[in-house]
Amino acid sequence: MRAISIILLAACTAGAAGAQQPAAPAAIPVTAMKTFCSSAEVQALISKAKSERKDGQPIVVERVVQLTPYMANLEYRASVGLAAVHEKEAELMYVVDGSGTIVTGGTLVSQTRTNPTNLTGTAIDGGTQQKIAKGDFIFIPENTPHWISAIDGTIVLMSLHVPRPVPGS
Repeated sequence: MRAISIILLAACTAGAAGAQQPAAPAAIPVTAMKTFCSSAEVQALISKAKSERKDGQPIVVERVVQLTPYMANLEYRASVGLAAVHEKEAELMYVVDGSGTIVTGGTLVSQTRTNPTNLTGTAIDGGTQQKIAKGDFIFIPENTPHWISAIDGTIVLMSLHVPRPVPGS
């Protein structure tokens, strides 16, 4: 069972390692469900992300837990990456370690569509800046530009994308 979990974790995180937002999940078999991750496993994921990060790579993503359609990811960030908008999902972030600045609201600069429900940009024009540090929670509504615009060394986040109902459906 442990070998299957390791293989599934590697397969799930391989494509998302350099991305701001993982691709929309495919149908996940029940055997891939993971509903618990110990603090020791979280520390191991942080170490793994740190060791696998390539020079200049702003973010390394590791899966923490998942219960379809929800996935909690660990985001190891050592440099500023892209800004994002998730059009159909809210995002909950928890700062596991480190500190920095998040910008929410405003307008994406050099906006690009990454998939049918997500946009990225090189920065945000306007918006509200908020210092964040270990222990802080941030909830970002869908359709809200957000960007970790400054990092004090490194920052480790837990992010959970929350699908939101489409009005009128």
